[in-house]
Amino acid sequence: MTTGMTSPTTAALPVSLADVRAAAARIKGAVVHTPCLRSETLSRIASADIWIKFENLQFTASFKERGALNTLLQLTDEERRRGVIAMSAGNHAQGVAYHAGRLGIPATIVMPSFTPNTKVKHTRDHGARVVLLGNTLAEAATEAHRLAAAEKLVFVHPYDDARVIAGQGTIALEMLQDVPELDTLVIPVGGGGMIAGCAVAARGLKPDLKVIGVESAGYSAMRQLLAGEPVTVGGDTIAEGIAVRDIGQAPLAIARALLDRVLSVDEVAIERAIALFLEVEKTVAEGAGATGLAALLAYPQYFTGRKVGLVLCGGNIDTRLLASVLLRGLVRDGRIVRLRLMIGDAPGQLARVAGLIGGAGGNIVEVLHQRLFGVVAKATELDVTVETRDRAHVGELLAALQSDGFKVRVLEGADA
Repeated sequence: MTTGMTSPTTAALPVSLADVRAAAARIKGAVVHTPCLRSETLSRIASADIWIKFENLQFTASFKERGALNTLLQLTDEERRRGVIAMSAGNHAQGVAYHAGRLGIPATIVMPSFTPNTKVKHTRDHGARVVLLGNTLAEAATEAHRLAAAEKLVFVHPYDDARVIAGQGTIALEMLQDVPELDTLVIPVGGGGMIAGCAVAARGLKPDLKVIGVESAGYSAMRQLLAGEPVTVGGDTIAEGIAVRDIGQAPLAIARALLDRVLSVDEVAIERAIALFLEVEKTVAEGAGATGLAALLAYPQYFTGRKVGLVLCGGNIDTRLLASVLLRGLVRDGRIVRLRLMIGDAPGQLARVAGLIGGAGGNIVEVLHQRLFGVVAKATELDVTVETRDRAHVGELLAALQSDGFKVRVLEGADA
């Protein structure tokens, strides 16, 4: 999807390059100027020059601090005394809560019920009052607006606010300061605040630079809106930080003018990207933070040969979910495989199988020995979960077992 824009001017847009520069001066020293580093391995994999902006190194592990702080610093004394309220699936919540706490501003955060526990805990730890309500961000927003009116709180929108957009745009300002030769930015899209601010900054500094957004396939509202399609979103996603139904009006206006295209990536691609960030860069990315890398691998035609900046926008992921993603990745790559074979119900058979697998270099993780439900009384069904080097190694394991007379098949892993 391309916008068909004719001019990169930001003059008529709700946020300008001057606004982003003012935000950068305002928040300087209170948020981290995160590193933007080249990845040798990802560059080789993608046949492009890949640079990563590590926003997961912010204190709250997310870029959201930038827009939140830029907004809080512009409140009047009377607004500060009343306190602020925000709705968020987690990272905006933490950004508002942390900096409100620093500035002595009371904060209330309304979060959808599906918000990961780690984000809820961290938000509370920053001193905010947390209200869990609703199955979507829109339902949480309704409650936040109700509370704002009832308690006379100042509403801090996560993306549809010029101050927030300008704050998020400081990401691109820093990226082009550190790596001015970048010609493409790849930025996750939820409600649109980050990509809008980054597009204003990047296109203001380099009019020919391409700005590409990435959404999860189930929540591709920006892509649908820009293509003139009916917006249909929903379903479970590991990228809950960008699982947003409604794009902000200000971000949408900026997107129409300045974005090159918006891509969507599926859940498997996002999981692979999370695992790749950890294995290659030794850094933790949440689902939303990994979508840029997922798009890079899923749509090589847009990136080959280019100097690409990826925004790893956050690293707040539950450890249990991260463990699951990594193990599922090992299964997909054939590095964990489950085998089923029949063995005789006689002494030494299990040890024989274990010896064959060990001799071929496999590491047995789990064994399920099934006597009662097999079709042959004198045979036992055996399921063995094995750690392997790669798919080729799985073939070696199968050959070792079959050459010793065992009938074996792959149940899971290695393209079962």
